[in-house]
Amino acid sequence: MKKPVLLKQRINREDRVFYAICYGTIALLTLLVLYPIVFIVSASFSSPLALSRNEVWLWPVDFSIEGYETLLMYKNVWVGYRNTIFYVVLGTAINISLTMLCAYAMARKNLWGRKWLSIFFTIPMVFSGGMIPSYLVTRGLGMVDTIWAMVIPGAMSIYNMIVARTFIQTNVPDELLEAARIDGCDDFRIFFQIVLPLSKAIIAVLVLWYAVDHWNAYFSAFLYLYNEKLYPLQIILRDILINSTFSSDMMIDAEEAANLQYLKLLLKYALIVVSTAPILTVYPFVQKYFVKGVMVGSVKG
Repeated sequence: MKKPVLLKQRINREDRVFYAICYGTIALLTLLVLYPIVFIVSASFSSPLALSRNEVWLWPVDFSIEGYETLLMYKNVWVGYRNTIFYVVLGTAINISLTMLCAYAMARKNLWGRKWLSIFFTIPMVFSGGMIPSYLVTRGLGMVDTIWAMVIPGAMSIYNMIVARTFIQTNVPDELLEAARIDGCDDFRIFFQIVLPLSKAIIAVLVLWYAVDHWNAYFSAFLYLYNEKLYPLQIILRDILINSTFSSDMMIDAEEAANLQYLKLLLKYALIVVSTAPILTVYPFVQKYFVKGVMVGSVKG
């Protein structure tokens, strides 16, 4: 029996032009996205004098780590770093717990009132009370100027819950759940021993989404927090980048920076790198789950 001959697909001139346009557009967009990142990193490792003369374009000029050395002297930066890490860990743990528990319940077809609960969850995706009612509720619960104001409001994203629910419906067979029920498993055991192990992909995606939201959150802190000891890193970053508030009480030794006219500009770039590098390093560890979790969970049913 002869093996079938595979015919090579011919690419005509129009296809080549189309591919060239596509690859060129992708390359241009990639450069537009990467260049600001490269510039910020290069600027953070350049000298203050080179930055003041606008000599930095692509590579560091007069390589220097003076910005990072000075950054280590700021007390509030490290306090903000500590608070942000704490908010990310605690907030993400609360988010994942509520999201997965609710998603599992909504994925069960025998849940009483499932249709009405779906409508109930969908309404807040379209309508919300707004900033003032949210503040009044938070203040009424006694969470203003506490760590709970950073993790409890908005503890569960309805969209993320719908994505997780769809993932469970499409990846956890009903027959497996029924077999576990026949073997005497209750809902808690089914959830922790069957559903969660089979939902690693979507959990990794949700962890990344929630962690990035908590890491970049500054408006909640700006609205609810008054104690500087509770400020996250983004508030400190906002003060430096927008208000340029470099007071002497923020530094251990302010005399070293007082004699450098352009050190503020260098510190801005160094602080951007320090504040964004940790969250960027998380993505490679969840990248293998990211595509699967997003593609499977994005088809909402």
